[in-house]
Amino acid sequence: MVYAVVRAGGRQEKVEVGTIVTMDRIQADKNGNVELAAVLLVDGDTVTTDQKSLAKVKVTAEVLGDLRGRKIHIQKFKNKTGYKKRQGHRQELTRVKVTGIK
Repeated sequence: MVYAVVRAGGRQEKVEVGTIVTMDRIQADKNGNVELAAVLLVDGDTVTTDQKSLAKVKVTAEVLGDLRGRKIHIQKFKNKTGYKKRQGHRQELTRVKVTGIK
């Protein structure tokens, strides 16, 4: 069993070949592929964590599409002053499918 922990937009995700991951918006190359940075690699009983070995590891993924996350509502209120503020936010996301760990 081979899997890797990759850095995906400020977070870390555990991925295997075929895993679909939703992460912060990233740009793909002209073929629609992207390369993710590995933080940890597990290949059977062998666990790799050192930087020199991980620099040789390539985790490739295919971009399935861009989407937006659910809306969050931000409300601020101060008592007795008449101050209130309402704001919303939707995060820009990308869905990718892992195609290879080498």
